[in-house]
Amino acid sequence: MPYIINYLTKIQFGEHAIAELANELHLLQVKRPLFVTDKGLSATPVLAQVVEAARLNADACIFDGTPSNPTEIAVESALAFLKENDCDGIVAVGGGSSIDLAKAVALLFNHPAPLRQYAAIEGGVAKINADVLPLIAVPTTAGTGSEVGRASLITMKDNRKLGFLSPYLIPAVAICDPRLTLSLPPFLTAATGMDAIAHCVETFLSPKINPPAEAIALDGLARASQYLVEAVENGENLTARNEMMMAALEGAMAFQKGLGAVHSLSHALGGLHELKLHHGTLNAVLMPTVLKFNQPGCEEKFTRLKDAMGLNPDDDLVKAFEKLNVTLGMPASLSEMGVTEEHLDQLAQWALEDHSTATNPRAPSKEDFYSMLKDAF
Repeated sequence: MPYIINYLTKIQFGEHAIAELANELHLLQVKRPLFVTDKGLSATPVLAQVVEAARLNADACIFDGTPSNPTEIAVESALAFLKENDCDGIVAVGGGSSIDLAKAVALLFNHPAPLRQYAAIEGGVAKINADVLPLIAVPTTAGTGSEVGRASLITMKDNRKLGFLSPYLIPAVAICDPRLTLSLPPFLTAATGMDAIAHCVETFLSPKINPPAEAIALDGLARASQYLVEAVENGENLTARNEMMMAALEGAMAFQKGLGAVHSLSHALGGLHELKLHHGTLNAVLMPTVLKFNQPGCEEKFTRLKDAMGLNPDDDLVKAFEKLNVTLGMPASLSEMGVTEEHLDQLAQWALEDHSTATNPRAPSKEDFYSMLKDAF
């Protein structure tokens, strides 16, 4: 049977790439974009730099209400704000939260509510068509790769974090300027970097057949393994920032092949509104325990992962990630992040139902997910 391989998005990559924003808006015939960002970024020179690059003829229309984990309520607020201001396109500025929220807004502009009907686990993929609002993604972190990904992760009103998947949700253009990440604090540099690494590792381990995606994933992992610690310790190193932005881009280009149990669990945990858990940090904490679960049957791929990371064939991959987490200052456990044992049963069920579970290399049961949560607890 033949299989389909798609890499469909346009990317402006490199120093000063943001200067291309005005022309990209012109090519998309967008005259009044809505800038979607968060309050932390809206007060910084970074957003001002992006708005200036758009060279608008009127005051910029800015929605800065993106929460740390984008929510269905925030999507509805942003959509209402967009319509009130007669915006005809979106420029998402920030990390994966702002870009994911913007994707959901672009979807609902011409697709009828409610949003939930378009979730992958609700059979919604086929309901998404090309009638979405033009979207340009401008990442200011190097982690999620949402600027080139087909997924939007949104926490619903019932606390479920659901994935919305479609090639129509890939931004029309990604503008990746590593200078926009220079001010990212060390901890967020580390956490978002571990998100990029998790994408590369999990997509490589996915059992789906896609050799180009695997090659891209290994290249992204090699870059991140070499430059993440340097980017954390010396945030002004533009070479390290450039390499981490490329690693994040490659991780997301590759994960069209599917992810795995790390993301199944981090998606479930991200639905706990009261804790506001950071996605990349969760991926870092969960990586060792999921690798232990997946190791049977993955020895050959583990060897190739170790090679990409610059490790020796006899090195223990799980221990290497545990050591990296310590070096980066990641939390030692889920309990340190505020998760309680009362959460675990529901989290295990949500993880089992997550869309990423289908492409984990070893099929986990609810009991397996519970055991992994206990191991990381």
